[in-house]
Amino acid sequence: MFPVLMFQTVVIQLGLTQIKLPRSGRQNSPFPQDRPPSRWDKRDGRLPNPGSFDGLHRNCKDVFPQQVEGVKMIINKTLSSFFKVSHTFHLSAVAPSNYRFHVEYLQSDTDSKETSSPMLIGEMDSSGSLNAHSLFHLTERIRAKAVFQTQQSQFVTWQFETEYRGSDFTAAVTMANPDVLRESVIMVAHFLQSVSPQLVLGGELVYHRGRAEEGGILTLAGQYSGPNWVATVNAGKGGAHASYYHRANKQIQVGVEFEASTRTQETTFSFGYQMELPEANMTFRGMLDSRCIIGGVLEKRLCPLPATLIMGAFVNHRGDKLQVGLGVNVG
Repeated sequence: MFPVLMFQTVVIQLGLTQIKLPRSGRQNSPFPQDRPPSRWDKRDGRLPNPGSFDGLHRNCKDVFPQQVEGVKMIINKTLSSFFKVSHTFHLSAVAPSNYRFHVEYLQSDTDSKETSSPMLIGEMDSSGSLNAHSLFHLTERIRAKAVFQTQQSQFVTWQFETEYRGSDFTAAVTMANPDVLRESVIMVAHFLQSVSPQLVLGGELVYHRGRAEEGGILTLAGQYSGPNWVATVNAGKGGAHASYYHRANKQIQVGVEFEASTRTQETTFSFGYQMELPEANMTFRGMLDSRCIIGGVLEKRLCPLPATLIMGAFVNHRGDKLQVGLGVNVG
């Protein structure tokens, strides 16, 4: 069995081997998602850059709440404009409790993307597992990223990506877990093209090679954006993924998501919403899906303290399960 790649994944089965491959949606990437506009983002009569393939469904995904379980405390400390650390203590009833140490070295928002200053991020937990990320802006349009993941003393993921952002297109190639001795590798190619200011078309090609098998999967993608809504669809041999995001006003956002898998022969439908109450310093996210799972997460900023209180609950009516979580984010 191949090691598991990082970030949100889609499971594909080739022969007897099950592989997890990257797919678009909410990412766990630690790098900032909202970067300052650069020269190829300015709309001076040209088509805009479509962004990355992994960000196609991000608007819809960000509306849904992230599951909270147990008791968690996060302490953030900014040491300088480039360097910050965080400590996470998590007490769980369904998984082993753990401690995580997180460190970041990032460019400041005022730095030009033409500089070669890297972004380096690392995280280690109490079991000795390590996640390491590095991002380098080689030029204004080209960036390279490397990801390494260990589980205790074993390497499980090593992944390298190069991305080129043109004036109206984005192309990226990713190589994951290359192994010369086992003659195995996973290659992923992404391409997005802005056809009009509202329409983006592209695709993803995943190639897998091992000693016992070899195969590829092609997925086509399209996105259409309106003044306050975004509709996105991915379709291929592995299944289909469609999402719709709508911003009703400054306080309310909603998202609808549909996923179908040819491997598991299952389809899921999810509805999520986000409500912001600026006067109360509160943000609430809720969701409901076709698996009879209902959940919600409330975030309350404890002004004037530099802390945020997080409370969440998720109920699986079909499985008769309940998960409740409480967290505090300081700093």
